[in-house]
Amino acid sequence: MSLIEWKKEFETGIPDVDVEHEALIGLINSLYDSMNSDRSKDSILQFLGDIHTKTAAHFALEEKIMREEEYAHYGEHKNEHEQLLDDINDIMDEYEFNDSFDENKLKQVLASWFSEHFKNQDALFHKAL
Repeated sequence: MSLIEWKKEFETGIPDVDVEHEALIGLINSLYDSMNSDRSKDSILQFLGDIHTKTAAHFALEEKIMREEEYAHYGEHKNEHEQLLDDINDIMDEYEFNDSFDENKLKQVLASWFSEHFKNQDALFHKAL
């Protein structure tokens, strides 16, 4: 079972970017599958931490390119990255301190974020390149 299904609407129209984004979703789904085989608290926290780490690494690469290219909308784009990472942190904190892990909330946060961010911010950035 997948946490996020790749959808045509996620495509930016830039093949290399779409492949990287699809791979990130694939990684999130792989982590999710491995977490489902072990539903312990440690496993779920590891899953969420891995999603945060891998997503942050992808964002760092995008942001490095934006700085090098002096991208005009860097601040806005970076803020969206930080908001998603904050949302994932909030889900981690909620689970760690309240033992409440809402898979549907995580799925909704990630799917809606990927859909909107890919279509809007990433498409604008890559057009500017």
